Amino acid sequence: MLLNELAAPKGANKKKKRIGRGEASGWGKTSGRGHKGQKARSGGYHKVGFEGGQMPLARRLPKRGFSNKVFRTTYVVVNVSDLERVTDAKEINLQVLVDQKIIKKKKCDKLLKVLGDGELSKAVEIKADKFSKSAVEKIEKAGGKAIQA
Repeated sequence: MLLNELAAPKGANKKKKRIGRGEASGWGKTSGRGHKGQKARSGGYHKVGFEGGQMPLARRLPKRGFSNKVFRTTYVVVNVSDLERVTDAKEINLQVLVDQKIIKKKKCDKLLKVLGDGELSKAVEIKADKFSKSAVEKIEKAGGKAIQA
C-alpha cells in the first residue's frame, strides 16, 4: 500500500449542506429559517440567558454566600513519601520535582506544600513554601532540613 493509494472509508466524508440553492434542494426559499422574526434575520439572535424581555432566571433567583476563589492561594501538594523517589539531588525544590516528573509541568507556577504522608529514609534538604508539622518532624527525623522559602 502506498500513500497515494490511501482513501477514507465509504461514508466517512460527508458533503457540506448548501442552503439557499433553490427549492429543489429542500433548503431553498427561507433556507430552514422559517418566516420572518429575529431568528430569520442575518446576525439576529439573542444573548445566552435572554428570555424575551422577561426577567431572566439568573437574575430572579436570590444570590447567597461569598466566594473568594479569585484571590485564594493554591498549592501543589507533595507528600514525604514522594520525596523518597527523588534521585541524586541534595537540595529539593519545586523545579527539581518538575524535572523528575513527580509534579506535572503545568502545575509548576503554583506554590509548593509538603505534607507528612508516608516515610522518609534519606536525609534531604527541601525548600518549599509551606510544610505540615508532621512533614517537618519526619524530614528532621531522617536527618534532613525543611527550609521555608
